[in-house]
Amino acid sequence: MRIVVTGGAGFIGSALVRHLALDLGAAVLVIDKLTYAGDRRSIAACEDKPGFGFLEADIADGDAMRAAFDRFRPDAVMHLAAESHVDRSIAGAAPFVHTNVVGTFALLEAARGYWNALEGDAKAAFRFLHVSTDEVYGSLGPNDPAFSETTPYDPRSPYSATKASSDHLARAWHETYGLPTMVTNCSNNYGPYHFPEKLIPLIILNALEGKPLPVYGDGSNVRDWLFVEDHVRALATVVRQGQPGETYNIGGKAEMRNIDVVEAVCDLLDRLRPDPAGPRRRLITFVTDRPGHDRRYAINPGKIGRELGWQPQETFATGIEKTVRWYLDNAWWWQPLREGRYAGQRLGLLETTPAARAG
Repeated sequence: MRIVVTGGAGFIGSALVRHLALDLGAAVLVIDKLTYAGDRRSIAACEDKPGFGFLEADIADGDAMRAAFDRFRPDAVMHLAAESHVDRSIAGAAPFVHTNVVGTFALLEAARGYWNALEGDAKAAFRFLHVSTDEVYGSLGPNDPAFSETTPYDPRSPYSATKASSDHLARAWHETYGLPTMVTNCSNNYGPYHFPEKLIPLIILNALEGKPLPVYGDGSNVRDWLFVEDHVRALATVVRQGQPGETYNIGGKAEMRNIDVVEAVCDLLDRLRPDPAGPRRRLITFVTDRPGHDRRYAINPGKIGRELGWQPQETFATGIEKTVRWYLDNAWWWQPLREGRYAGQRLGLLETTPAARAG
């Protein structure tokens, strides 16, 4: 297959590109704006593979997208380009609207024009996979059933609201224009090459450096954790076997409280690289919760299991050990990021909350 991957230099995107190019032998065109979270070093092993290409461009640039499709002639588009950090969306929503909403619209239009010009088997086989998040569904109570493909949308942050918008656009382009789109909604990913602003890499690196390990609120917020390599295997399965117009939820079957995740990372590091100063749990520091922090996410991946035969291969225990070991062995990748783009500072803080202003 010839596959366009947007956001292919990001965390999930780069894992997908490595899987497609190295494991499946696909020809891949990566389209990435190379914002702060994009890093071509994450796909360096793919750059000499047959059919591989890289285009530094903004997906909101419709002319550039149309030209890229015409040159590369893809069989499928796998759309992962997105602004994705909730804390950053709280501090400034404009880039999220631009990339997640306007960018998705421009990409859909470019894909529609390209698809309309195809004929016969090529047109029938073309697929557009839009990759989204479980955060569009809002927050679950402790005893609520896990999110399914029919759970009503209830986004609570600028990030999740813009992703919900892009999901609706992808579905509308299928219903209105017939474009063969599919949508996936995944739970929290973790694994190698994860930009260090997110919880697990931040905790690993702060713990290695003896810095405080910030935990929002009381640490009881629950997430369903999915090893990134399991996720990209699911995405490759959907693009090859999924049905146009369908949605597939992808989860790791690993619900955990944030505090339990942090303690698991501390204990792993203590075993793999002991700190002479003592157990790393001593570094855990509870900090003021972020605005609109959803209490619980959980994904029911039953549909993709029944219909496409995908199941996660990693448990949280096996996946987190692989992740911690990767960070221990690959300071060449993360050290420049810590010294340059992001040093571990708190993001998403507001000077005043709406409640405080009202008071």
